[in-house]
Amino acid sequence: MLGPTNTGKTHLAIERMCGHSSGAIGFPLRLLAREVYDKVRAIKGDAATALITGEERIEPPGARYLLCTAEAMPRDGGGRAFVALDEAQLAADRERGHIFTDRLLNARGREETMLLGSATLEPVVKALLPGIEVEERPRFSTLTHAGVRKLSRLPPRSAVVAFSIEQVYAVAEMLRRFRGGAAVVMGALSPETRNRQVELFQSGEVDYIVATDAIGMGLNLDVTHVAFAGLTKFDGIRQRRLTPAEMAQIAGRAGRHQKDGTFGTLGGGKSGGTVEFTEDEVFAIENHRFAPLTRLFWREAEPRFDSLPVLIGDLEARPEAEQLAPAPEAIDLAVLKRLAEDAGAIPGVMTPGQVRRFWEACQLPDFRQQGAEMHARFVGRLWRDLREGFLGADYVAARIAELDRTQGDIDTLQGRIAAIRSWAYICQRPDWVLARDEMAARARAVEARLSDALHQRLTERFVNRRTAVLMKTMGKDAGLLRVTLEEGDRVTVEGHPIGHLEGFRFVVDASAGQEDRKLMLAAAEKHLPQLLAEKAQRLVQSELGELRIADGSVWRGEQRVARLEAGKSRAAPRLELAKELGKLDPAHRARLEEALDHWLQGELAPLSPLGAIEQAALDPAAGSEVRALLLTLADRGGTVHREAAGLAQIPKEKRPLLRRLGVTIGALDVFVPALLKPAPRRLLHVTGVDRRPLREAMEAVIPAGKQIPAGYRRAGKQAIRVDLAEKLFRAAHESRAKAGGRSFAVDAALATSMGLLPENAGRLMRDAGFRPGNVRPLAEGAFGPPAPLLWSWRAPRKDRRPPQPGKAPVREGNAFAELARLVR
Repeated sequence: MLGPTNTGKTHLAIERMCGHSSGAIGFPLRLLAREVYDKVRAIKGDAATALITGEERIEPPGARYLLCTAEAMPRDGGGRAFVALDEAQLAADRERGHIFTDRLLNARGREETMLLGSATLEPVVKALLPGIEVEERPRFSTLTHAGVRKLSRLPPRSAVVAFSIEQVYAVAEMLRRFRGGAAVVMGALSPETRNRQVELFQSGEVDYIVATDAIGMGLNLDVTHVAFAGLTKFDGIRQRRLTPAEMAQIAGRAGRHQKDGTFGTLGGGKSGGTVEFTEDEVFAIENHRFAPLTRLFWREAEPRFDSLPVLIGDLEARPEAEQLAPAPEAIDLAVLKRLAEDAGAIPGVMTPGQVRRFWEACQLPDFRQQGAEMHARFVGRLWRDLREGFLGADYVAARIAELDRTQGDIDTLQGRIAAIRSWAYICQRPDWVLARDEMAARARAVEARLSDALHQRLTERFVNRRTAVLMKTMGKDAGLLRVTLEEGDRVTVEGHPIGHLEGFRFVVDASAGQEDRKLMLAAAEKHLPQLLAEKAQRLVQSELGELRIADGSVWRGEQRVARLEAGKSRAAPRLELAKELGKLDPAHRARLEEALDHWLQGELAPLSPLGAIEQAALDPAAGSEVRALLLTLADRGGTVHREAAGLAQIPKEKRPLLRRLGVTIGALDVFVPALLKPAPRRLLHVTGVDRRPLREAMEAVIPAGKQIPAGYRRAGKQAIRVDLAEKLFRAAHESRAKAGGRSFAVDAALATSMGLLPENAGRLMRDAGFRPGNVRPLAEGAFGPPAPLLWSWRAPRKDRRPPQPGKAPVREGNAFAELARLVR
């Protein structure tokens, strides 16, 4: 099963394994093995599922399904019905390739065997395994090149990939300062710490993750964009440019399952240098076309243990197949050769049994990443303790206890985690440690505590939670955040303090750093009207009690508190306090006026669409025709008949501006839907902006009286809200379009569901230019429903034209006069 990332290969292998009586899957990472173990355990149960890695072994007696790392996977599949090897293209990896090659050649299921990997593996696998069936799967989503982006322009849910710890830290620090922080994932972290950091990103607490190329394998993240901080890496021998296949493996983390993703590079660094993909690399990644692998690395998996020279000779032997190449010297072989050169350092390696045991000690992974020389010293000390038999429980417990300290910085904790992983590996060996299960449990517990401490240090250093929350206040999710005014007038966002109110003035939190102050001020500006209205409400209630707006005034019970006078706009009238309140001392009166002003702003918040229209009408760039229409709409409470709107004067290129302001140009009316809701309609009425009759609930259809309430259009003996009338007209025009301009039928169910009677619906349709045809009667003696009523359409009227010389001015002249007055 071959294909690029995000093709569902691993998911399919899990399904196939669960359909067999037993199975085993080998993975490239302990983290991925653990993730799949949890999934299979949920399906098959604890007793049937085992997890085996170098540092962890959960193997119930009689377990039928085995999830493990490739190194811990049985060479022949363990006699299970189903066997799979994930990321099989790692057989070309310099360090671990020979392990994957051995499993690829030898691990087989009784009934089914699956090799999962990149399509680049196909030619060499076909040559090594004649008769193999190759099935390719396409990627679920599209991967697109997005070019170079600065760190400040990275979209949320991005992953930045760097190729050194120093670069990871530098990028994460910049994201902490300007975007609130980032999760950090590196190969040197323990799986537990990686899980915690990934969860930090997956939960949405931070919107960015910075990682080494360890992210390219086994981590399924909610990433939409992958940014490369560099395109070269040190492969253990030299600094080289990534191959297109390696680039694609990392870039493929973007856009999981059906969600499309993008990739690009990071630009604008202090060094001034910008890395970029070549056109050929972009084409290869987007189209998943890469040079095929020609050789896989191989090393003798069953060497002879007659003596150390014989063992080394077998491990350095060359393969016979031309598709296989001798594996570069891995760390285990390098350690073996170094220790073998110093016979005094490794006493007691004489018999085949001792040679085998010594080789197993040399295969201890170099979790500390200290290189062959330092690792050889550690293995030499371990061998001197092992050559007599088992390691004592007290000795191992003491070594584990030495590492059980959570103090220190990030690098110190990483060193301790690497050391405890070595002891966790040692404790998993069946013949190395007395009280093996107890010691292994202790090692895992210490690793968990150290991982928690490291996660905390990474979060403290690279995540500024307050900045992260503030960044969200500026985005599309700002309305979902919890912004509160607490006791003492302290302002918090999601529980994080950002400042306090002094009177009705916002003051930034004194503990904020310079980089946070701008964000806090911006967040306060966005949410300040709400907070000030809340404070004013408290103050007004404590001073005056419950207030209401009616008849153009503010009332407390039956007592007038203030009049609403014309202000800068209809949506923002000013208050004129009643004479009774003029007796207050000046300081108290000023405080009360300020509180009432903010209270009124909060009460009139539903009229914000009206304020936006009035504000846009003052912009000369909108053009006089559009400004005149907007003022007409504002003057008439958000609705105007189309013939009075002067649409003929408005250029078509200006109409998108009207749509952005929430203005709908309908068949019979021009209106603002947001102002047809009960709250704004009531406010327009009680403030005196719209003196037409008010319908409090703004139902869809009402009985028609002598005067039609604001926001409605007459339909025979009924009246319908103008936005719902427009909905009926649009449905009719859709039926007309489907009929190709010929006579068409109109579904009467929509009008009936609104409460409009058929005869009144017909009157409304005629007003919009629809004309009913004649219903054909049934043939004599025929039974059944009558033929449907067919309609035709002709534009009922033309939009008003500008006045001609010598003729009376059109009605929009009032709006132009109002516009001239405001401009003056």
